[in-house]
Amino acid sequence: MNKATAIDLVERARALAPLIRQEADEIERTRRLTEPVVSALIENGLYRSLLPKSLGGAEAPLATFMQMQEEIAKADASTAWCLGQCSVCAVISAYLDHDAADEIFNTAQGILAWGAVNHDVRTEPGGYRANARWEFASGVRQASWLGAHVRITEADGTPRKKPDGSPEIRTILFPLSSATLYDVWDVIGLRGTGTDSYSVDNLFIPEKFAALRDEPSALREKGPLYKIPTNTIYSMGFAATSLGVARAQFDAAIDLSRKKTPQGLSAMKENSAVQALIGRTEASLRRARAYLFATAAEVWDDLTRGAALTEAHRVAMRLAATSTIHQSTEIVNTAYHMAGATAVFRANGFERRLRDMHAINQQLQARDNHYEEIGKAILSGNLAGPPTTR
Repeated sequence: MNKATAIDLVERARALAPLIRQEADEIERTRRLTEPVVSALIENGLYRSLLPKSLGGAEAPLATFMQMQEEIAKADASTAWCLGQCSVCAVISAYLDHDAADEIFNTAQGILAWGAVNHDVRTEPGGYRANARWEFASGVRQASWLGAHVRITEADGTPRKKPDGSPEIRTILFPLSSATLYDVWDVIGLRGTGTDSYSVDNLFIPEKFAALRDEPSALREKGPLYKIPTNTIYSMGFAATSLGVARAQFDAAIDLSRKKTPQGLSAMKENSAVQALIGRTEASLRRARAYLFATAAEVWDDLTRGAALTEAHRVAMRLAATSTIHQSTEIVNTAYHMAGATAVFRANGFERRLRDMHAINQQLQARDNHYEEIGKAILSGNLAGPPTTR
């Protein structure tokens, strides 16, 4: 593996784009990333973008991770989605015993994937016993370790509670070889992510492989990156992914507009309506990107100054991420319609990006009810004003 630093992650991502584009059809057909793409991502250290420096990772600033995602998504959304999912999974290392994290992330392939929160595990001396199945594990087909977010039940069947009375959720980690995988990801968008299901049967998980994710009291690493909850990093990374898809779709529409003359009409590049639409859409895309990255920069600046992550920070990032995904979806739709009949041919890529973007828009990070949460925060005074230049 060629160790990457935060400085060159974006350039490495950009350099891999031709390979990823070349493999995109096969990724779509097989519904998982191809071996050449996975090997290139590993060799260039991209899966280790958020891994702590203490474990040989890049521990990249949030904006660098987002730019990496954006560049990969321009080439293929499924590749970016898997990379983003597994990169954020690696943040769990900041809550693990160093030796346990080293065993997971510094042994080939060093990739962790997990699915949605579900099920209980029962405590036993020295660890936990699991019998369950989990869904929605993007990147599971590249992973060497799997995880699951589970509720903890004591040996007598009593649910373990946190001090505030809510259930204690731990992330249990185990080798891929301990699980059974199920090929269920037959979908219309993000087909290549291989977001399959997995289960374990009567599996014992040692205590050292069970982490209190996003619990400040369990945090081992002190860098600003690890002050940000993993769900928030997901939202910013997937918003950046949506920007990459939107940019690729819109650039393809611009390129087509330079060359195409629809039957019975003037050349698209000479059509004033097309010209105006391109100008307005470019402005929309630049606004969305500027807003997302300005929000990331504002929060990062506060964290690097030593501030703790506040509710205002979290809500600001949620608003920026949700808004960016929705705006990117509109831009992808606009570019698709701009392309006319050309867009329906698979070889041209328009319809794949349309399907991928709408799959992103269906995910947790783009839910409309986030605006309700944000509105409540604004009305209660828990959301600061827009980012400002310092």
